[in-house]
Amino acid sequence: MAEGRDEWADRARRFLKAELKRAEITYEELARRLTGMGVPETKGSVTVKVNRGAYPAWFFFAAMKAIGREQVNLADV
Repeated sequence: MAEGRDEWADRARRFLKAELKRAEITYEELARRLTGMGVPETKGSVTVKVNRGAYPAWFFFAAMKAIGREQVNLADV
């Protein structure tokens, strides 16, 4: 059975939250790093995106770069 949109949003949310925890980076710190990369974000906007799990691909890629994750294995998602 194919996985639905909600399942993928939940996987995205859990994956990003786990990566932030592993890197010991708060939402506030992620927002600061993203803003420094030219992607203006606030703690609130990051919190909403991560908790919703339905963020755009550009946000996921920028967040991975901001926390220092150079590779993502789709089997981990």
